[in-house]
Amino acid sequence: MKNRIENVSRRDFFKAGAGLTLALVLPAARGAAARVGGPGIAGAVPVAAAGFEPNAFVRIGTDNTVRVFAKHLEMGQGTYTGLATLLAEELDAGWEQVVVEGAPADVARYNNLLWGPAQGTGGSTAIANSFEQMRHAGAVARAMLVQAAAARWKVAADSIVVRAGVLSHAPSGRSARFGELAEAASGLPMPATVMLKDPKDFTLIGKHVPRKDSAAKTTGRAVFTQDVKLPGMLVAVVAHPPRFGATVRGVDDKAARAVAGVVDVVRISSGVAVLAGDYWTARKGREALRIEWNESAAWRGSSVQLFEDYRKLAATPGAIARKDGDAEGVLGKAEKLIEAEFDFPYLAHAAMEPLNCVMKLDANGCEVWNGEQFQTVDQATVAAVLGLKPEQVKLNMLFAGGSFGRRANPQSDYLVETAHIVKAIGGRAPVKLVWSREDDMRGGYYRPLYLHRLRAALDAKGMPMAWSQRIVGQSIVLGSPFESMMIKDGVDATTVEGAANLPYAIPNLMVDSHTTNALTKVPVQWWRSVGSTHTAFATEVFLDELALAAGEDPVSYRLKLLGAHPRHAGVLRLAADKAGWSRPLADASKGGRRGRGVAVHESFNSFVAQVVEVTVAADGNFKVDRVVCAVDCGIAVNPDVIRAQMEGGIGFALAAALSGEITLKDGQVEQSNFHDYTVLRINEMPVVEVHIMPSAAKPSGVGEPGVPPLAPALVNALHAATGKRIRKLPIGEQLKA
Repeated sequence: MKNRIENVSRRDFFKAGAGLTLALVLPAARGAAARVGGPGIAGAVPVAAAGFEPNAFVRIGTDNTVRVFAKHLEMGQGTYTGLATLLAEELDAGWEQVVVEGAPADVARYNNLLWGPAQGTGGSTAIANSFEQMRHAGAVARAMLVQAAAARWKVAADSIVVRAGVLSHAPSGRSARFGELAEAASGLPMPATVMLKDPKDFTLIGKHVPRKDSAAKTTGRAVFTQDVKLPGMLVAVVAHPPRFGATVRGVDDKAARAVAGVVDVVRISSGVAVLAGDYWTARKGREALRIEWNESAAWRGSSVQLFEDYRKLAATPGAIARKDGDAEGVLGKAEKLIEAEFDFPYLAHAAMEPLNCVMKLDANGCEVWNGEQFQTVDQATVAAVLGLKPEQVKLNMLFAGGSFGRRANPQSDYLVETAHIVKAIGGRAPVKLVWSREDDMRGGYYRPLYLHRLRAALDAKGMPMAWSQRIVGQSIVLGSPFESMMIKDGVDATTVEGAANLPYAIPNLMVDSHTTNALTKVPVQWWRSVGSTHTAFATEVFLDELALAAGEDPVSYRLKLLGAHPRHAGVLRLAADKAGWSRPLADASKGGRRGRGVAVHESFNSFVAQVVEVTVAADGNFKVDRVVCAVDCGIAVNPDVIRAQMEGGIGFALAAALSGEITLKDGQVEQSNFHDYTVLRINEMPVVEVHIMPSAAKPSGVGEPGVPPLAPALVNALHAATGKRIRKLPIGEQLKA
C-alpha cells in the first residue's frame, strides 16, 4: 500500500532572484521555516540557479539542478548518497542531476528524529530517521511540479508521467524538465497530502547508484576543514598537559614569540595556544614554549592498576541492568559451572583526519567550518564560551575524513578550544585550530577500558540454565548532557547494550555493572558501535565456550537458543550457509592449522552474523583468510553502501582486535601515532563477502553494526585452530605465549 502523509498548513514565501522559493515546516520538524544557506566558502559548492524550494531538504534550480540538503555529516559512510537516494526516489529525479550539500545547523528543520530535539549524526541513525522524511520531501516537490505542468498544459495532473527528471504528457506530446517548471511550481499551493511509492515501484532505492561524494574526493574538489582558507586567517596549535587533570601553572613564551611568523601566544583553559600564519610555524612556536604544569590534581595511574581495581569491583554486586529469574541462586547450586573473565583496553578513534576547526568571530556572531557531527550540542557550547545565543553560532558542515564517534564529543572539546582562542584574541582574525596525530592520540576521549566477568550454569543436556554477566568500566555519558536520558538506576545504557538485551533463551539471567569514573580522569566517549564493542565479544566468545562444554556445534547451539529471535537466526543461517560451515576447511600447508569461528549480534536495530576463517602457522603467527558477513538492516536503500560499510567495519574491528590498545603509565598515554597504535594494513585485510538479507522492514543502522561480531568470530576461529581460548584484547602475541 502507498503511504499517505499530510503536510502542515503553515507556509512562508521568500523572493529568490527571478523566481519564488517556498520553505515548508515538515511534519517531522519544529519551529519556523527559513531559507537554506550555503556552505560559506566561495567556490566550494556551485550555487543552483534560482528556482523552486518546496521544503528544507531540496531546491530545484532553473538550470535543472536538484540540490539535496543533507542534515547528516558525510564522513565516509555514504550518508549523502543515501539521503539523496530517498528524496530522488519520490521526486523521480534523474540521478545525474542531483547534487548534495551539507545543511546548516538548525534544529527546527534538521532535527534527528530518533534523538528528540537535537541535530546530529551518530548511532547509525542517519538513514533510519530520515527514511520517510526525505521521501516525503521529494514527493511534495514532485506533486507541485506536476501541478505546474498540468496548469501550463491545461491537462489533468494524473495524466502526467514523471521519469528521470522529465515530466511528460503522452496524449499531447508535451514534455518539460524540472528546471523549466521550477518558477511556476514555486508559486503554487502545496498539496494537502502526498502518496509515497509502493516499494515494488522503486527505481533508485535498492539499486546501484554511484556515490555522490566519490568524484569530488577523487579529484580533490571535496572541501574538508583543512582546505578552508579565510582572509587573514591564523593557524593555532595547542600545548596540552601531559597528564589528564593537570593545568598551566606558568608559561615562558619569549622564545615562542621570537619564532619568525608567530603572531600570538594565549593561555586557555585546555593549555597554551600558539598562533601563526601557517601550521608549521605555529608548531615550531609551540616547541619553543617553556610551560610549568600544575599536576596537583592530575591523574597518575596506569592501565595495569585500573585492571587490578576493576577485578576487585567485579567480585562485588553492581547496579542491575537486567534480572530474569534467579541467576545467582541457580549458579550457587550448579553442578556444571563455566566461568570466564574478559579484558578490554582503551581505544583511540584514530580517524584519518585529525581534529580541526575554523572559526570566525565578529559583531554579528560566530561562524564555524567543521566536519560537523553534533550541531545542537556544539552550537550551545560554543555560544556559552563566547557569550552568544546558540542561533548566533552558524555551523557550516563540511566533509570529515572519518570520525568513528570522536567528532560527536559531548563536551565539544576541540570546538570549545577554538572558541577560547578566538575569544582570547578578541576575534581580530579567523582561526583554524589543527591537532596533529600525536595531539589526537594523546589528547583524550577514548573507548573506555572494561572488564567483564561471566558465569553460566549448564543443565544435563548442556543448555544454559543461568547466566550472570558483570561489567566494570567508565560511563560514557556521566557528566554529559545525556546523563539524565541514558543513566537509569545507576546503569549507563551504553555500558550494557548488547549484554542486557542478550537474545538467547536463558531462564535465569542477570546483567549488572560498576561505573568507575571516580577511579580515573581519562576522558572517554563513544567509539564505533559503542557498548557492543566489548559486550559482543564477551557474550559471543563465552557462548562458544558453552557450546564446547555441551559438545555442540557453535551454530546449531546458538540456533537452539534463538527461537524467539528470527532475525538473529536468519543472518546466522545465511552466514553459515554462504561460508560452507557444514563442510570442512581445506588443510593448511607447511604444518599450519585452519580454523573457523562464528558470532552473531544485534546493534542499532540491525542484525549481523560473521564467519571468520584463519590459518595459524607453527610459530603462532596467523592470517585472517576470509570473512563471510550476513546483515539484516531492513530495506537496503543503497546495497553498495551497505556492503562498503560492512567491509569497512570489519577492517576497523580487525585492527582493534589484532593490535588496538591505548595504555597509560604514570598517567601518560604511551602511544602517539600509527607506528605504535597500528591500524590495519592492506596486506592484512582478508577476503570479505557480504550478503544482505531481503527485508521489508524500515531501514536500520549500517555504519556500526559490522564491527561487533568480527573480534569474537576471530578468536572463536583461533580456538578452533589451536585449542587456545583468548579472552583479552588485543590478541597481539597471545598465540605465541
